[in-house]
Amino acid sequence: MTLSFITRWRDELPGFYTALSPTPLSNARLLWHNDPLAKTMGIDPALFTPNEGAGVWGGETLLPGMSPLSQVYSGHQFGVWAGQLGDGRGILLGEQRLPDGTTLDWHLKGAGLTPYSRMGDGRAVLRSTIRESLASEAMHHLGIATTRALSIVTSDTPVYRESVEQGAMMMRIAQSHIRFGHFEHFYYRREPEKVRQLADFVIRHYWPHLQDDANKYEVWFRDVIARTAALMARWQAVGFAHGVMNTDNMSILGLTIDYGPYGFLDDYQPGFICNHSDYQGRYSFDNQPTIALWNLQRLAQTLSPFMSADVLNAALDSYQPVLLSEYGILMRQKLGFFSQQKDDNVLLSELFALMEREGSDYTRTFRMLSHTEQMSASSALRDEFIDREAFDSWFSRYRARLAQETIADAQRQQQMQNVNPAVVLRNWLAQRAIEQAEQGNTEELERLHAVLREPYAERNDDYSRRPPDWGKRLEVSCSS
Repeated sequence: MTLSFITRWRDELPGFYTALSPTPLSNARLLWHNDPLAKTMGIDPALFTPNEGAGVWGGETLLPGMSPLSQVYSGHQFGVWAGQLGDGRGILLGEQRLPDGTTLDWHLKGAGLTPYSRMGDGRAVLRSTIRESLASEAMHHLGIATTRALSIVTSDTPVYRESVEQGAMMMRIAQSHIRFGHFEHFYYRREPEKVRQLADFVIRHYWPHLQDDANKYEVWFRDVIARTAALMARWQAVGFAHGVMNTDNMSILGLTIDYGPYGFLDDYQPGFICNHSDYQGRYSFDNQPTIALWNLQRLAQTLSPFMSADVLNAALDSYQPVLLSEYGILMRQKLGFFSQQKDDNVLLSELFALMEREGSDYTRTFRMLSHTEQMSASSALRDEFIDREAFDSWFSRYRARLAQETIADAQRQQQMQNVNPAVVLRNWLAQRAIEQAEQGNTEELERLHAVLREPYAERNDDYSRRPPDWGKRLEVSCSS
């Protein structure tokens, strides 16, 4: 099929961007592309084998209909107003219209200097693009809303971070890249008419069923809140820590966006801080739901010129019930409970307390729990605990709770294994793929992507085992 691109952002939102083209890298070449995603987008495989250079994937050419631009936005970073930010190294090449009428942004990350680069160089490094490609695809196949990675280009351009690294570009795909920070930018510039213009744009294109609703802004904002709450519930249930939940990294559509110093839990540590630049632990794993609400409150403030405080506060009050309901559903599924009983949360809290005390591996614990047999007191999971007596006590009560369900072991086990992954993207797995790719070997990168596409498949190899000790000590920061 012929790729069709439209320019809604450029045409409908003047003053919200700067038009400019990418700055190519030196000796750029395509390192990896996401073949399954490309097929769903109708992309001709020939595009991934340009006659020379990296083609559109390296910003060297544009496809018909593309009109590149960088978006302007602002935001709160680590709780402090940071002022104007914007696409400091990213360029929106175009919006692809699919046959069903939906659209996808093609956003090239690492595309060079823009008016919003501030003190940055407009570049990305191979390490960070690989990490984002792996994380976004891992999240997608775990069923969590996210941007996606379509391609990675490497080069001979040196980029200076803590050390000299290879310059790279990544084509990121999303339904939209609109952030809370877009709204903040014009609110703090005292241009409320542009905040409303942006809200109208978002509703028109992503919530079209609300256009004629008399209370469209309130209904829309409540849905943004619900999407954000559901996203937080899913992050917490799978053990994912984002690391940099600034308002400019929050998607208005409830997508996981801007993967930097993220981390999936290894040992269960509710206070886990994946970003070693987060000195105060603002974005620790257990603090994520609270921060999401704080960010929503900042978004609500931008809407105050045309929505009453009572309406905004009532909408914000809906956040916690949605979060708790979604999280409760997900955790009951992980525990194999198909009905809701009053002591379910007690059982979960006791398990978490035991896991925290023992340093239990989050993913392995729930996966091994998926093999529980109601009539057997034996469990391979028991060997993961030092305090066997404490585990036996909890496990006895857990099995008694399972006995209240009228479902056969095999069916329950299968359904638990469908929600408790055998594999998540541990930092050490990403690091192993990165180190080999930096040497020009992409075999492990391809292999790891293939594994992450089937996170619920049963396996017993490096990808599903506890990480080595060095893998738990990897430090990841915002530098990319």
